[in-house]
Amino acid sequence: MDHSVLGIADHKGVRMPRVVWKGAISFGLVHIPVGLYSAEKRNSFDLTMLDRRNMKPVGFKRYNKENGKEVTWDDIVKGYEYEKDRYVVLTDEDFRRANVEATQTVDILTFVEQEQIEPIYFETPYYLAPDKRGHKGYALLRETLKQTGKTGIANVVIRTRQYVAALIPVGDVIVMNTLRYSNELRDTAELDLPSSNLKSVGVNPREIEMARRLVDGMSAAWKPQEYKDTYHEDLLALIEKRIKAGQTEVVTEPSPEEKKRPAKGEVIDLMALLKKSVESKGKAHRPAAPAKARGRKSGRRAA
Repeated sequence: MDHSVLGIADHKGVRMPRVVWKGAISFGLVHIPVGLYSAEKRNSFDLTMLDRRNMKPVGFKRYNKENGKEVTWDDIVKGYEYEKDRYVVLTDEDFRRANVEATQTVDILTFVEQEQIEPIYFETPYYLAPDKRGHKGYALLRETLKQTGKTGIANVVIRTRQYVAALIPVGDVIVMNTLRYSNELRDTAELDLPSSNLKSVGVNPREIEMARRLVDGMSAAWKPQEYKDTYHEDLLALIEKRIKAGQTEVVTEPSPEEKKRPAKGEVIDLMALLKKSVESKGKAHRPAAPAKARGRKSGRRAA
């Protein structure tokens, strides 16, 4: 794994990110000292909230709700309300002392096949990287996961919450992806879903076959680097355009819809759309026929 991707410092002087958590991976009697690093680097804009009346920044104050006075960060503590207006104060040290071992260990409970974990359970990815004492154990776990095709399921506490997590080898790094608990997912029974009996919803075998042909024609190897955040780029281009035009303080109002939405209950010819899609994909990949061949096939003489 390229350390520049992780941002982990090495002998070349790559800048090290802030470690989220330090502890050890534990499975059986094996303990592997590691650090936990965020694997996400989101594309986002640092936008400032402005008062539209004079375009000045809007500020927010932390204040005491009883006397209205402003409170500094140094004077703020966290409290658990156990009765109305009565609190137990908790510090970072309290969260650690509640269960020292849990807050310092990625405790592997079992190993499962990765495909058994449904995508909806995956939440946030992190990189696990060994410290100098953990390289051998880390490599042992990583290669064992690769060779067995297994995923480690573990308990871990990050900040003030315990997670169930999946440990998955990706290249040279072990990725720890926190998982949602089953009770955090809504029951699909509350959704209006079509029946799995395709005949009852009007889907026929010819439409299935045509849809499969379309999927086959659009199939390719997964190459994540080919997918770009084009919306982020388009928004930056809009900002640049506004700056050049001197329209930096224009408040854009919503415009009428350019296209009328299909009327409610409008019948869609799904088969016709599938045919057009398959044909357009076929034309995109089919080499053009020679002029003479095209002329004979259509019954006309070639010029």
